[in-house]
Amino acid sequence: MPSITSHDAWFAGLKALANDDFPKRCRNCGRVFASEGDYFQQTQAIRPEITGLKAVVDEDGPLVEVFRNCVCGSTLLVNCISRRDDSAAGHSRRRLFDELLGYLVRHGIDRAQARIELLRVVAGERSEVLEAWYAQIAARGAKPED
Repeated sequence: MPSITSHDAWFAGLKALANDDFPKRCRNCGRVFASEGDYFQQTQAIRPEITGLKAVVDEDGPLVEVFRNCVCGSTLLVNCISRRDDSAAGHSRRRLFDELLGYLVRHGIDRAQARIELLRVVAGERSEVLEAWYAQIAARGAKPED
C-alpha cells in the first residue's frame, strides 16, 4: 500500500465518470493519456501540498474533479465517480475523524500534519508523530480525553 503522504494514495480507485474521457489529450502540447492510470502516473500535482481533488455535486449526484498538470505545465481536468460513502456509517466515520482532528489541533498539532497522521492510521499505517504525542501526554500524567 502506498504511503498516505504519496499523492498516488489519493487517486487509488478513482474511475473516470465517462468512458469518453480517455484517451485525454493536452490541448497545449498534444500529449495523450490513454487511461486513468496514464493520467495519474504521467501528470503532476498542481502544487505539492494539495491533492487536486475537488468534490462537486451535479445533476447526476456526487463526483470528484481531478486537476493535474501535464508535463508542459497545462492544467488538465478529469471528472471521476465519487468514492465517498454517504451511508449513515460513512457520515459517522467522517464525524469521528473531524472530532479527532479538532482534538489534535486543540492540543498543539498542526492541522495539516494532524490530518496526514490520522489518514495514515486510518490506512493501517503507524504514526510515529501521534505515538510520540501520546507518550508526552502520558509522561505528564494528563488524561488523553481532555
